[in-house]
Parts: sequence; structure tokens; C-alpha cells
Amino acid sequence: LILIGGFVQLLAGFLAFRKYDHLGGAAFLTFSALWSSYGATRVLCAAPVSGHLLDIGAGNAEGFTAGSVAFLVLNAFLIILASSFNVVLLCLTLAMELLTICFLLFTLENLPLLFETVVLSIFSVICFYGATASLTNCMFGKDLLVMGPPLLTVQSSRKDREDPLPCVCPKSHLTSGLRTIAELLNTGAVCGVPTDTVYALAASCRHPQAIEKVYRIKDRPQEKPICIFISNLEQLRAAAPPISPLLWEFMENVYPGGIGCIIQKGEWLKKLGVGAGYSRVGTQDSIMIRVPDLTVLVHLIDMTGPLAVTSANPSGEVDSTHHDMVISRLGHKLEGVLCDGESDEVVASTVVNCTKIDESGITIVREGCIPAGKVMQIFERVKNR
Repeated sequence: LILIGGFVQLLAGFLAFRKYDHLGGAAFLTFSALWSSYGATRVLCAAPVSGHLLDIGAGNAEGFTAGSVAFLVLNAFLIILASSFNVVLLCLTLAMELLTICFLLFTLENLPLLFETVVLSIFSVICFYGATASLTNCMFGKDLLVMGPPLLTVQSSRKDREDPLPCVCPKSHLTSGLRTIAELLNTGAVCGVPTDTVYALAASCRHPQAIEKVYRIKDRPQEKPICIFISNLEQLRAAAPPISPLLWEFMENVYPGGIGCIIQKGEWLKKLGVGAGYSRVGTQDSIMIRVPDLTVLVHLIDMTGPLAVTSANPSGEVDSTHHDMVISRLGHKLEGVLCDGESDEVVASTVVNCTKIDESGITIVREGCIPAGKVMQIFERVKNR
């Protein structure tokens, strides 16, 4: 039983550390050491093999006594910390302090049997209740068994302790959050948004000064063009660009998704809703268009019109795969970030040059989340059809 108790305490300590509960982990590892030391010492001293396996008597108990005092001091600190968590953990540390006193009295050969029995009984009851309550509350996701409030509380709230966010950061699953970002974009702001690949910086195509700001935020070279996102292929059909049947068929097979198509630029972009930002997106002759496969972003584009989009990272650095990365790296330069958690991919989209699709086929400009081989398979299938 003693060995089992020590092992259970040790296991609880490792599980607490795995959950980043450093106080609980330190407490249970300390309890495991004390429980095992106390139990093993009691058993060895009581073993009837050649008298005693471990002889603790006058003149040779100084080491054990010093160890007991050290445990008493260490556990006193744990008592203070436990009082800021819950009553059950506090009672457990108090019971462990009494158990340490038992160990100390034992080394001094002055431990009353009744006192030891009462302390062990109290400790067993607290351990059983604490384990049962933790397991039950964890399984059902609510406090069915009371753990008790903390006796010591920190005066400042968590929000007061944290640094204020550098920009507006609404949640993507809230309609109000989506509306907030759409209003910012419609007034010429630059915002971080989730996509079906990695996080991106977005600016309304109706505000060329916002697109210029994207270049400054990223330190992006002016010769690198910025693509546009639309919400669906029907928007492109309504603008009536001069696109061949083969290119239409190819785009129907890759949209929505992580493939961007570079096509010929023209006045038809203004019918698409690009507006004043015409000269700031794409190159003089071509433009990359993508239809993202992410519902929240599609809804956002429906509220704003086409968006000028580029990855949300300083030029030359890795892509941002979580809204926290966007906030920490670029938040102080942005008006808002739409928070959507972890991105679906760790790399950006695959870019395909389709400007000469009827003459010489397609060219992979950048291989991203969609392998180049898969893109070519789609094209060959479409062309053969």
C-alpha cells in the first residue's frame, strides 16, 4: 500500500506537469518523495529480519530528522500556494504537514500510535475525496463535487495583468466580429484575416492607399504584385473577362481551394468591384485571383467586395499559422485581426500561371499547400476532357 501510494502521488505529479499545472506537479512530487520515505522507513524499521533492517535510534537519526524538518519547511510554502487554488488542495497540503510531523516524531522515537492513526486516516479521506472530485468534475465538465474556493485571491484581474491588445481582435465565429472587420476594411483599414491556407493581410480593392499600406507593413518590395480574393466564381462570370473555355473549366476544378490562377488583366476587373485599386493589384498585364475555401472569409468578402490579399508575415519570414502570430508580429501596425485559431495549412497557396493556357499550358509559379503534381493532373484531366 505504501509503494502504491507513493507511485500514485508520483503519477499525479507528472500528469499535473503535463497540464502545465506547475504548483500541482511540485506538490504531488514532493508528496510522493515524503510518502515513500516515510512509508519505507516505517516498514524497514519494523521488519523482523536480524532485528531491524534500518536502525534508527539515539545517535544515528540526525539525517532522518533533518530530512523531516526540510520537508516541513518545503511543505509550508506549498500550503501558502495551495491557499490560492482551492480548499481541497489546501487541506491536502495541511494533512501532509501533519504527516511530516509524524515522520519527525518517529525519528525522535516519540510518535504516539493514536496520533499517527488519526493523521493517516484524515490524509486518506482527503486524498480519496480529492481524486474522486477531480475525476468526476473532469468527466462531466462541471463542478458536481465541490473543491472549494481559494482563500487567497489576487486583487488584479487577468485582463488587468495582461498587456492590452495592439488592435481590434474580434472572434471569427461571432457575427459582430465579422461585421467589425468588414467595417474596418470598408473604411480603408488593413486587417489580418484567416484563409483556407495561412493567415493573410487584407485591404479593400476600393482603397488604393490601404494596399500601399500593406506594402509598408510587410516591407514588401514594390515589384512583387498582390493578388485578389473573390467569394465565388459567379462573381468572375458576371464581370465577363475574356477567358477561354479551357481556363473556365480549369478554374471550376480548382476553385474554391488553395490554388491561385494568374490570368490576363483588363477593364473587366472594375466590373468585378476592384475599383480605385486597379493599378495597385497584380502587374500591368496580369492578376492572380483566388476563391478561398473558408466560409468565414467568403462571408467577409461578400460584405466588402474583392480584397487585396498577401500573407500576414514580414517579407522573408515564415507564414503566420495562428492569429496570435499575426497579433504579436504585426498587430501594432494593423487596425484589426479576425481571430480564428490555428490555420488549416502551414504554407501558403500554390500559384499557377494560366495566361497562356491555350497555347502552352500552365506553369507552376509557386508550389504551396497543393502539390505541383496534383495541379498538373487536374489540368491534364480537364484538357483531355
